Amino acid sequence: MSIYYPRAILHIDGDAFFASCEQARDPKLRGRPVITGKERGIAASMSYEAKARGITRGMRLFEIKKMCPDAIILPSDYETYSILSERLYSIVRRFTSDVEEYGIDECFADITGLARPLHMNYEKIAATIKSTLDAELGFTFSIGLATTKVLAKIGSKWQKPSGLTCIASNLIRNFTSRTPVEKVWGIGPATTALLHKYGIYTAADFTDRPENWVKENFSKPFHEIYLELRGESTIPLVTAPKTSYASIQKVKTFTPPSSDREFVFSELAKNIENACIKARRYGLATAHIFFFLRTAEFVDQGAEIKLANASNIPNEIIPRLRPYFEKIFCTNKKYRTTGIVLSELTTISAQMDIFGAHTQSEKYARLYAGVDIVARKFGKHALYLGTSFAAHQRSAHLGDRGDIPTRHRALLPGETARKRLGIPMLMGKVF
Repeated sequence: MSIYYPRAILHIDGDAFFASCEQARDPKLRGRPVITGKERGIAASMSYEAKARGITRGMRLFEIKKMCPDAIILPSDYETYSILSERLYSIVRRFTSDVEEYGIDECFADITGLARPLHMNYEKIAATIKSTLDAELGFTFSIGLATTKVLAKIGSKWQKPSGLTCIASNLIRNFTSRTPVEKVWGIGPATTALLHKYGIYTAADFTDRPENWVKENFSKPFHEIYLELRGESTIPLVTAPKTSYASIQKVKTFTPPSSDREFVFSELAKNIENACIKARRYGLATAHIFFFLRTAEFVDQGAEIKLANASNIPNEIIPRLRPYFEKIFCTNKKYRTTGIVLSELTTISAQMDIFGAHTQSEKYARLYAGVDIVARKFGKHALYLGTSFAAHQRSAHLGDRGDIPTRHRALLPGETARKRLGIPMLMGKVF
């Protein structure tokens, strides 16, 4: 069968990943409707048992309880999910070094040319990877095998959960003719509407059009998708670790919603600190900043600010945001979320002359170099600004939403609340 794969690309997707991690940790939850996201007040992930009961992502908890009174609603444990995500990648790398870490619960892998070294055809390699992941992580994965990334994505979604779908070159038409264009990776609502305008409703309808017509009517990314749907690999795997970002976003939800001006601003300041930590880690800075506040009624209001010089220093950003915050904040409203976006990021090297002309910025740069060293040794936010004091001192979620994830209640020898080992607590044991 391998002759039908000029390239052999896998897309590997965790089934209901967050909820599945919780079911793997506690076998008593298997077969039950499990929802994560208790701390946010909305469903972040649902087990397939919960999906079968009509629970959807983003549904509010009170709606979930009405629809599914026996639902198990848990706080999200992103630390454990991230560690298990790393295990996903490491298992796949036992078979191939060409792995693109596309998301916390998914990755692409190129197994082209490995049939002979591994003594298995491509379909058997995919099946072996799947069985290994299922067994070692304790929950199921769905895998698509195809000649391109776009087709592999179609394959991984074809038989969820726990599916393995192989789209050899001679079978592409069988799948694209049954795939709505809105289900194709990379095609969003606006492009879907445009394709419908041209009478294109399936992936096969799209690939039936002449290539010159596609070039004339669509931009380069959609021409690449068109070729990928025809079995021509044009979108490469990005296997190198991510070293840069075009933007950085930090959003934090807290409960109960608050009308306390200083507390809400403290949460915003903490977001700024977190965004700046990440920017400094990658040697980035920005002069373009957007922030927003979200009310208890899920209404957003924000403002865009431009600094005179690019920065990744909270002390230079927070004072600029405060006046805009004061204009937006209403004491008769309760807020549940604050968010910050650093956009149009540039490398620090591009702004050294700017820093050289400003002694204060140089001092801040040296100060935060020390802060980052302390954080690496003693944990994130071992040092933080007084502006974010209230956010650091109060739990983000009070009441029943303030439940602490299991991993956070089970510190291992040598761990502190801020400095942790990269080991999840899974199925009652440490693996």
